[in-house]
Amino acid sequence: MILNRFLCILCVLSSLTLMGCAAANAKIASRKGYVRFPEKHYASKEKAEIGTKLTGEASYYGPGFHGKKTASGEIFNQNDYTCAHKSLPFGTKLKVVRDDTGASVEVRVNDRGPYVDGRILDLSVAAGKDIGLDKVGHAKVTATVIE
Repeated sequence: MILNRFLCILCVLSSLTLMGCAAANAKIASRKGYVRFPEKHYASKEKAEIGTKLTGEASYYGPGFHGKKTASGEIFNQNDYTCAHKSLPFGTKLKVVRDDTGASVEVRVNDRGPYVDGRILDLSVAAGKDIGLDKVGHAKVTATVIE
């Protein structure tokens, strides 16, 4: 009898835990640009409109993520010209211009982020160095969708 009660309580707790995980996964999956199966193409086949401009702070990332899987499913290489954006479709190409110096670089969206308030892009190390972010950490940029 005690064993049956214990098993019932265990089943109820397991069910509640699984329901909580499912709700969290549904919230993540509802994000625009989220791809459940990264080997497939962008789920909605949407494209970012060419000429769309984004302005804000950009930073760079790399050493701690080099060799790990990105949100798009590809392996992150800090030496490639890629970036993370919160919602642009994977594969979108951007021309990023640093506002104070005019230095520019072209990158492709392959990851999600940045996760710091006020930032619009996280560039790979190679792209960040090209516009001098390795010296300042982050800077105001204007990014234009080019493809």
